[in-house]
Amino acid sequence: MSPSLSLPALALLLALVRYVAALTLRSTGGTLMLGDIPYYVPATPYTTVSVRALGRLQSVNGLSPVTVIGATASNATVGSFGSILAAFATDDVWNPYFLQGVLVQQIGTGNGPSYPLASTSLPGFNQTSVILSVASNASAPIPNGPYFLSANGALYQPLRLYSDFAGAFTQPLVPGPDGSYAASPAALPGIQSPAIGVPSRLYYTRTASKPLAGVRTGIKDIYDIAGLKTSDGNRAWYGFYPPASANSVPVQRLIDAGAILVGKMKTSQFANGERATADWVDYHSPFNPRGDGYQDPSSSSSGAGAGAATYPWLDLTLGSDTGGSIRGPSQVQGLFGNRPSHGLVDLTGVMPLAPELDTAGFLCRDPSIWKAAGTALYADLPFYSTYPQTIQTLNFPTNTSTQASGAALIFLAKLQGFLRAKTTTTLNLTASWTASKPAGAPATLAGLLNTTYPVLISKQQTRLVRDPFYAAYAAVHDGRRPFVDPAPLVRWAYGDSLPESALEDAQTNKTIFMTWFNSNILRNDSTTCSDSLVLYTGGSNTAYRNEYIQPPTVPFGFSTSRISVFAEVPDVVVPVGQASYQSTITNHTEVLPVTVDLMAAKGCDGMLFNLIQDLTAAGILEIPQTGQTIAGGEILLKRGMVGL
Repeated sequence: MSPSLSLPALALLLALVRYVAALTLRSTGGTLMLGDIPYYVPATPYTTVSVRALGRLQSVNGLSPVTVIGATASNATVGSFGSILAAFATDDVWNPYFLQGVLVQQIGTGNGPSYPLASTSLPGFNQTSVILSVASNASAPIPNGPYFLSANGALYQPLRLYSDFAGAFTQPLVPGPDGSYAASPAALPGIQSPAIGVPSRLYYTRTASKPLAGVRTGIKDIYDIAGLKTSDGNRAWYGFYPPASANSVPVQRLIDAGAILVGKMKTSQFANGERATADWVDYHSPFNPRGDGYQDPSSSSSGAGAGAATYPWLDLTLGSDTGGSIRGPSQVQGLFGNRPSHGLVDLTGVMPLAPELDTAGFLCRDPSIWKAAGTALYADLPFYSTYPQTIQTLNFPTNTSTQASGAALIFLAKLQGFLRAKTTTTLNLTASWTASKPAGAPATLAGLLNTTYPVLISKQQTRLVRDPFYAAYAAVHDGRRPFVDPAPLVRWAYGDSLPESALEDAQTNKTIFMTWFNSNILRNDSTTCSDSLVLYTGGSNTAYRNEYIQPPTVPFGFSTSRISVFAEVPDVVVPVGQASYQSTITNHTEVLPVTVDLMAAKGCDGMLFNLIQDLTAAGILEIPQTGQTIAGGEILLKRGMVGL
């Protein structure tokens, strides 16, 4: 007589059967070392090929390093491959160990030469390679570069792993097969930092439709990326909300232009201004690599600035600027950066601070990439190549008493010569306002704008971000509130203390200033887009991250950096030199970047992109390097550290 099961036992058994049936086992990829370089091999192959005699290749875990070369009519012999491989040597992902096997595919029409199985030493490389032929898809040939090949012909594009020792990233990512992204599972042994994976640049060719093809890009963690969680710099927010289901509009435009996303980057909490160490509670502030390595990286695009200044393998970072969040990090780390004309790109899928002020822009080292990114992000942007011949300086140095002022004045003189400037004047904003202010407006700009910025950001972010977050969090956590850093709380509390009418008053005051400024100071011009340029200085001041400071306060006041915020005009940062200081950290003379900001009339971003590119081509501006200084140099933090 067979034993019988009780009803509860039978129900449990059926539940287990359903669970096992639903259980799936899937790979998330894996890591390996080739030579002394760590790689991540994704779970999904780029393609599958049919290749004979794979047994002649050495393998680890069933994977063999190989190099793909496309053969054309002009390089149809093995002997001609040396010139191709010489170009490979500049790529940071490929290395000669990938020459163990060389997969040759014929590119073009007609029957190409056949490459029989052979072992040979390729020109310029002191090692033997197994030469193998692979069939080519004429419509989509396999890109040249490094791969790992499995025994069944699966061909994988590896990512080289780099340590985020500057703490610039919140989340490394890997692309998924469906266009979304996933958190990278890769790690580096012995390194207490995220491992960021980057693909070979050899896989990509920039075109008119893909101007950012292969450009490695970091994204500030207020922008949604499909498949990933957004933190907004807050641990509770990250834990509470699910991964984004779609890319934010700016991110999607960059992807459409060919940008390669490598990770999300740290932001001060909810994109509010925070000082390193003092205000950062949920996450640690990134490290500014310049000087002694312990200067504040500025905020809120802190990760974007620190990453662009630290890592040569990172080409571009997407930040945001509401009150200076791109320009500040660009200034203190000596980068090109832009706050664009307001409203150039839809910010759907981006956490708001104040929609009237929020903008999306870039931090980078190469003006050509900067311009390509601007072309992709800002739709229908006009690019003027005739430039203003009038310069207005605002709070600009008048003598060379310091290294910083000397560098700024040298740049001004070179700019005057390049533009063949007919007029350079000192802009006295106070006097101009007094002489031409609208009827009924306050006597001073401070009287008009002292509270405008804090009112806009506090009243808008409490309504759009805080209140829905608090309500949703409390509903599932028995009425509890999530933790929020001190700086946002101070600003939000200020907004709570004001009547609703304060928001409308602030919006009115912003409009009054914008209308006045754009009619009297920076006007549009049919030939040069902007009738003049306004220059002011930034950067080169110390801000030690280990100093005790006062608690955060409400950001009252009107300053030069707020002009573009209220007037909605483009404001770009350019590095022009360096200035020395005596570091209290190293007890040594170090240097920090010197930068100048250029403003133009609203909508003249394209003219500024062209101008900066031309100034760089003329040698007036130089491309900043990564490292301890904008001229390069090993970062102090990195010295003696292995695997970085």
